[in-house]
Amino acid sequence: MLNYEIVVIGGGPAGLAAAIEAKKNGAKDILVLERDLELGGILQQCIHNGFGLHVFKEELTGPEYAERFIQELKDMGIEYKLDTMVLEVSDEKIVRAMNQEEGILNIRAKAVILAMGCRERTRGAIRIPGTRPAGVMTAGTAQRFVNMEGYMTGKRVLILGSGDIGLIMARRLTLEGAEVLGVAELMPFSGGLNRNIVQCLEDYDIPLHLQHTVVDIEGKDRVEAVTIAQVDQRYKPIPGTEKRFECDTLLLSVGLIPENELSKSAGITLDNLTAGPRVNEAMETSVEGVFACGNVVHVHDLVDWVTEESRKAGRNAANYVAGKLQNGDNKISVQGINGVRYVVPQEIRPENLMGKTEFMMRVDGVYQNVKLVAKSGDTVLRSVKRRHVAPGEMENLVLDFENMDRNTMENLTIELVQEEGA
Repeated sequence: MLNYEIVVIGGGPAGLAAAIEAKKNGAKDILVLERDLELGGILQQCIHNGFGLHVFKEELTGPEYAERFIQELKDMGIEYKLDTMVLEVSDEKIVRAMNQEEGILNIRAKAVILAMGCRERTRGAIRIPGTRPAGVMTAGTAQRFVNMEGYMTGKRVLILGSGDIGLIMARRLTLEGAEVLGVAELMPFSGGLNRNIVQCLEDYDIPLHLQHTVVDIEGKDRVEAVTIAQVDQRYKPIPGTEKRFECDTLLLSVGLIPENELSKSAGITLDNLTAGPRVNEAMETSVEGVFACGNVVHVHDLVDWVTEESRKAGRNAANYVAGKLQNGDNKISVQGINGVRYVVPQEIRPENLMGKTEFMMRVDGVYQNVKLVAKSGDTVLRSVKRRHVAPGEMENLVLDFENMDRNTMENLTIELVQEEGA
């Protein structure tokens, strides 16, 4: 049995930031377990720029962003194992993993940080009709083929779903010489960042078909054509609105799912709205001493937010190991209502709220000229204006608990309120 103070599962941006921050806050023995052959996670295939604007105040590519954390991890002497698959995490914080060189590993940790990221929804998850030829793949798979393996995925491409990966791949494949015929989106709004709509579609005259979905795929060995149709308010295709595209590739960018099989094995409570663990103000899950951060908790739109959230998890895991984290019985729930779909963290413990605490959330639709209003019972704690909010862009709200009477605090809600006169 190996023994470490903290075991971090996942060597992507969340795991790297959490491990480094734990070390900076006094944790001595830290081990990062990564199933891939190198550290950095999904950032290694994201060769476009736009990373690091918040954390480093400069624009980096994905590999450049990852390299800064990888180098810092190595400089700090934090241990890591590559090509190592974690099989199970018990509620007693025993991690079982395996790799080719060492076989089965049993590792006892004082604290565990879950940073396994998320995975893409596939064709099977959304039940697209039509034949099953080659040429249908997720946008992330295409990104790895093109950016890391050196393979083109097709010459005439249609994309279903306007998530950020799909939008970025529309531009990437265009730059590589493919003809991207369009992007179909089921919802009346894009699921991606507005900057990616502009920079990846509008700048390249790639049409975005809102409220459309795929109704047929043709082809025996390879995709030969894809048909989309407009949908009604119940998302059912409207007969007579079909558009047929002759193409050889269909990319799917239809959502990401937090990777929580290990969380389930540890008995951790998951949130039905985020599909990730419910966490408290310390990013601690329902199992004491097991923390979670990054896309395994909820899907982020910017890696910078993943880093900030993971630093919080790493800092608090180190505090937990040092016995500095309070675990009282007074637990206050945090809930999104009236337009706010969910809020993370979902719970706070007043005794640990020593200053400013950031809450992250997504809204359930596109709204203009609204206020994000946080309340404790009927008492307004903070209200901030937003000119525009959309589901594709994460919102945050910081509450300063320093001068609040935390002993009388009631359950928190965060909601959208339309501004007067708007």
